[in-house]
Amino acid sequence: MKKGNLRSSALLLLTACIWGVAFVAQSVGMEYVGPFTFNFVRSILGGLVLIPCIFFLKREKKAKAEKVSEEEKKAQRKTLLAGGICCGVALCLASNFQQIGIQYTTVGKAGFITACYIVIVPVIGLFMKKKCSPMIWLSVLLAVVGLYLLCINEQFSIGYGDILVFVCAILFSVHILIVDYFSPKVDGVKMSCIQFLVCGLLSGIAMLFAEQPQLSAVLLAWKPIAYAGIMSCGVGYTLQIVGQKGMDPTIASLILSLESCISVLAGWLLLGQTLSMREGLGCVAMFAAIILAQLPAKES
Repeated sequence: MKKGNLRSSALLLLTACIWGVAFVAQSVGMEYVGPFTFNFVRSILGGLVLIPCIFFLKREKKAKAEKVSEEEKKAQRKTLLAGGICCGVALCLASNFQQIGIQYTTVGKAGFITACYIVIVPVIGLFMKKKCSPMIWLSVLLAVVGLYLLCINEQFSIGYGDILVFVCAILFSVHILIVDYFSPKVDGVKMSCIQFLVCGLLSGIAMLFAEQPQLSAVLLAWKPIAYAGIMSCGVGYTLQIVGQKGMDPTIASLILSLESCISVLAGWLLLGQTLSMREGLGCVAMFAAIILAQLPAKES
């Protein structure tokens, strides 16, 4: 495995760990505030946290930027803004569909359906002329089996909440592909900051129309919101953007889907939940899928 791919895989795995623990924070936070309020505060917080990082990293890139012409700088700013807005809209829709859908379905179904993005990404990628090797497709199949064993404990049926979460999975797939398109062309931290501010602004507008936000409720939920905003948003999605540079989006989605395994482990460690034999087999299948996806394809 190339050194660059190993670094990208490690960053995406760390992202999956952060997101997996964030499920606990989201569950606790929803006891105090509505989905739009939660996503509004966490997204704005995530965007604000990245502003100091942008100024800090700007010093290191200043010498390189001086070699770029004014026309190129304008083009880069337009691409950055377009990428941030596109990512922000996709993230807003996906995260809010997920939060709302969970209210009408079980957590097990929601986890499995959301993780279907590992299948949706390569399917959408085919329409964008992105080829997938048989090894990756086998990894996708293993991952789906693992997620089923891990998340589904009841008879599967399609309901209103299931449809909303499936829409969320499609939107997360779109988000992954948007990041794949823009991340090699722009500053990852800046694009991450813009996407969170856009996501927060759109969620805030929906919050004003659909909910009755109260500052006291937000203060009661400050711990889970702080984790979701600083770690899940500010750190997690930035690592995703940086880690996806040069990484096949299907492999990236497989690694990110490990958040389902991490969420089960986090529930066990933080909430006292136990792993059944079925869930343990699901984790094994997921890790096998990740390892298989990282094996180099044979050159034709």
